[in-house]
Amino acid sequence: MKILVPISKVPDTTSKIAFTDGDSKFNEEGIQWIVNPYDEWYALVRALELTETSGGSVTVINVGDATSDPVIRKALALGANEAVRVDVNPTDSYVIAKEIAAYAADKGFDMVLLGKETINYNGSEVGGMLAEFMNLPYISLASKLEVNGGVATMDRTTEGGVEVVEVKLPFVASSAKGMAEQRIPNMRGIMAARTKPLTVVAASGATAKTAYVKYGLPAPKSAVKLVDAENMDELVRLLHEEAKSI
Repeated sequence: MKILVPISKVPDTTSKIAFTDGDSKFNEEGIQWIVNPYDEWYALVRALELTETSGGSVTVINVGDATSDPVIRKALALGANEAVRVDVNPTDSYVIAKEIAAYAADKGFDMVLLGKETINYNGSEVGGMLAEFMNLPYISLASKLEVNGGVATMDRTTEGGVEVVEVKLPFVASSAKGMAEQRIPNMRGIMAARTKPLTVVAASGATAKTAYVKYGLPAPKSAVKLVDAENMDELVRLLHEEAKSI
């Protein structure tokens, strides 16, 4: 079984976020980069589990410049067999999906698993676009995946229940919470990652369809107000007059 896992480079959740050039660009200075958690914890780990039980290989792919290499090595340390980086700095989801599709077109992957979204943009766009470009079925927000022969069975959590879907291989699926449990790379995996192949390929030349005009930080949280336990009237007043506007 050949599985392709697209991974994204995202800022660590503890990073201080700021913008430059009139709030039109994300300030990358001092940012600690990590593998997008949805890609790593759910898509990649489940892909590794499938190949560990049924055989096969896992290839991770990233669309980005050389600054992505340490993040890609983390995925190799977790157990991916090989990695590919499409050498272009993507500016929107269309470019990412188009470049991954161009690379995967003739590689014979049985499935493509990716996270449901990235934690920095939360767009949830790449999976659907990628499936369209590859002319494959697309299952979004899968929380469970089993493969039997040439058929995959997936659970999707819906409002009020669980939807069970069957699809023939190959397909594209985005992974949500429940698909797998987070793994921590061990020393053996970290050492092995240094010698595993990381192939850099030229971009196909896809051009962006969208542009970011301006970023904005959320409004700062208001200060906490402490109310004496005996002052019930003041608590009621605050709930009526101030809490409702938050």
